[in-house]
Amino acid sequence: MRSSVFFYSTYTLCVCLGLLCVLFVSCWSSHWRGGFAWDYSALQFNWHPVLMVSGLVVVYGNAAVVYRIPFTWKQNKLTWKLVHAGLMLLGLLLSVVGLCAVFDYHTGANIPNLYSLHSWVGICTVAVFALQWILGLAGFLFPCSPLWFGSSLKPVHVWLGKTILILSLISCISGINEKLLYTLNGSSEEPYSSLPVEAKFANSLGIVLVAFGLVVFGILSKNKWQRPETDGERVQLLHTDDNN
Repeated sequence: MRSSVFFYSTYTLCVCLGLLCVLFVSCWSSHWRGGFAWDYSALQFNWHPVLMVSGLVVVYGNAAVVYRIPFTWKQNKLTWKLVHAGLMLLGLLLSVVGLCAVFDYHTGANIPNLYSLHSWVGICTVAVFALQWILGLAGFLFPCSPLWFGSSLKPVHVWLGKTILILSLISCISGINEKLLYTLNGSSEEPYSSLPVEAKFANSLGIVLVAFGLVVFGILSKNKWQRPETDGERVQLLHTDDNN
């Protein structure tokens, strides 16, 4: 009982921090950067941070911990596999649209694509995310997938999932810093070094992102919060081991 209360307290903090991330990045883009459009202008670029933070970090992080929620443990695992896969797909689609926003803006403004370390890390993160989703679909949801494949893929899937979240946080934090350096040092009366209100707000967004990531990793690191294997799942694993 005590463990369950601690989990739900931590999970509530995770959800609240995730919502705060989306709220902060939306306020930054709308209040200081002028709002949103889809017309190859700087207003189209503003979709990029909102969609990347929402999809690559917040939706992804919540999808990663969905199996840890205790009330799901007595329910059909296939249902929650579909929820997990659906949330991951939503995060991936938001990320892809976020990339389209920045590529279109660069095209309209004659700015080179993929010239910064932030962009390299970001594009690699989305590519690995897509590969992870496809492999997960093939290994855990296709009815014709062999049991040995899913069993062999599981530790790689878990490791890669954590790696993607780390890369997502690196991408978003470096993107915040790059945007502040570019805008406040290039087109603002108050340079970034003077730490104007916008810089303080965007830096705070970075801190909230880090806090969200730490809470997600905290949930994932607790062995007692792992979904217990049912008898049917144990039989599948034993059958897989016998075949190997």
